[in-house]
Amino acid sequence: MLRYWRRQTLHRFHLSEDKAPDEVIDHTLRQGVEMRGTNLWVLVLAIVMASVGLNVNSTAVIIGAMLISPLMGPLMGLGYGVGINDFQLMRESLKNLGVAVLLALLTSTLYFALTPLSAAQSELLARTTPTIWDVLIALLGGLAGIIGLTRREKSNVIPGVAIATALMPPLCTAGYGLANANATFFFGAFYLFAINSVFIAVAAALVTRAFHVQEKTFVDTRVARRVRSYMMTIVVVTVLPSVFLAYQLVQEEVFKSRAARFVSTEFSFPRTHVTQTQIDPKARAIDVTLVGEHVPAERLASVAERLAAAGLSRARLDVHQADSAKLDVTELKTGLLSDLYTKSQQALEGRDQTIAELRSQLQAHTERQQQLAQLPQELRALLPQVQAVWLAPQALHWQVESQAASAPAAVPSSSNVLLNLGVNRPISAAERTKIEDWLRQRLPGTQIRLVVEVQSNSVKAK
Repeated sequence: MLRYWRRQTLHRFHLSEDKAPDEVIDHTLRQGVEMRGTNLWVLVLAIVMASVGLNVNSTAVIIGAMLISPLMGPLMGLGYGVGINDFQLMRESLKNLGVAVLLALLTSTLYFALTPLSAAQSELLARTTPTIWDVLIALLGGLAGIIGLTRREKSNVIPGVAIATALMPPLCTAGYGLANANATFFFGAFYLFAINSVFIAVAAALVTRAFHVQEKTFVDTRVARRVRSYMMTIVVVTVLPSVFLAYQLVQEEVFKSRAARFVSTEFSFPRTHVTQTQIDPKARAIDVTLVGEHVPAERLASVAERLAAAGLSRARLDVHQADSAKLDVTELKTGLLSDLYTKSQQALEGRDQTIAELRSQLQAHTERQQQLAQLPQELRALLPQVQAVWLAPQALHWQVESQAASAPAAVPSSSNVLLNLGVNRPISAAERTKIEDWLRQRLPGTQIRLVVEVQSNSVKAK
């Protein structure tokens, strides 16, 4: 039984069943390497699109740029070339990747040098601190991508990989760094692009080897070993900084979490409240501002002694109170005023939006009431035998003797209307159809029930 389940599990996860022939895989991957003509133009357009998305902080635009970018082709080709020991393909892939990167940097730098929006948005900032998690994402994305490309039937794997690995935004962010002479942005973003590129190629090489695609043969096997050595060196050099950055990031997040919990727990006094907390994980500093009843220095010293027990050893705790000479009154006032202004602005924007919606509804209602008030005269012109008109639920009544209609009642808009016509002689089926067609055009989107009454003998014609 165990052997049966093992065989079934292996069969379910086996990748060779729907694998494309080696020559098809080879043709597909080589075809995507070339960066000329259409591919270059699409790359330029994608770079501009991604730059605009980063500039205006639009995630949707950035995703669109990633989907149309042709950058994945040379990277997959490079990994495939390493996997089959094809040096010519590796050189072609590196050359085309270099052209693409250079063109992308020039395009994004030019855009950010010309755009009037120079502020660094959150989408730009997110591309400046790569970590080991970005390595993992690139490796997993590369594995998924090369598996998808080696199938007989192509699926939506490649678009998903393009979004997950995000090759375009780091290049655009590097262009932003060049345009604004900001080394932190340039090197951080370009390092993220390098991580993505290297590990997509590594994943492609690993899967190519695992599938036993036919390799190129060499007279001197030392060349193949040298390529593998270079590959391992590049991988290690790429990974090490990301591990350090990830460790730093984790330490900072842990410090922030512990500091926030410490302030929430230890600064709970009956008549004293925390108005501001600033946590600086790099300096390991916690700055707390209190208002209300004065807290004795001895008690604050006791609180500071519990920092180590809370996992905040070597952290500095600064406490400001209302009567403390260290209190920055201007900063406190600025913070309170800023908060008040933000809330007032949000309330005003909400009120303005509500007023605009109500005005729109009122205008639509007024136009509809005017339409209904004109309806009897128009019906009379269309059908001279009309003597009276009743409209429900609007409670509109019109008679030919008065030549005036009562004002429609202010009822909620309804998609169902009952129209009762009083006529001095029966109408034909053709006339009834003519009225119904006219009403459908006159009151679009309204379900109209038409009732015609002959007033002379009160006979209802249907």
